[in-house]
Amino acid sequence: MEKGGYVYILSSKGKRLYTGVTAQLQICVTQHKAKKNPASFASRYNINQLVYYEAFATIGEAIARESTIKNMHRIEKIDLIVALNPTWGDLSEEWGTPIAPFDESQLKSPTTF
Repeated sequence: MEKGGYVYILSSKGKRLYTGVTAQLQICVTQHKAKKNPASFASRYNINQLVYYEAFATIGEAIARESTIKNMHRIEKIDLIVALNPTWGDLSEEWGTPIAPFDESQLKSPTTF
């Protein structure tokens, strides 16, 4: 049984882009942020903000999409990012942070129709 995959785009603060593919998005992004491979393009240019990703049922589909994105012009990549993430925020920023408990006191009383 084949694993699913992800294609992702990372950005630096100066908007330099890196496109990659992985079967484990969270681990991969964490490694980019930690500069696990200091000689890599992403590490050298501080490209560590996840600004775009797509999930696929198979890694083969993700690899095919990565190839398509890598062959796009920069403006087309920017259009992809802006469509999903108009503020270019780091989509991985809150990974690993605890979620606040649900506050039932904020619920309104049930409405009947």
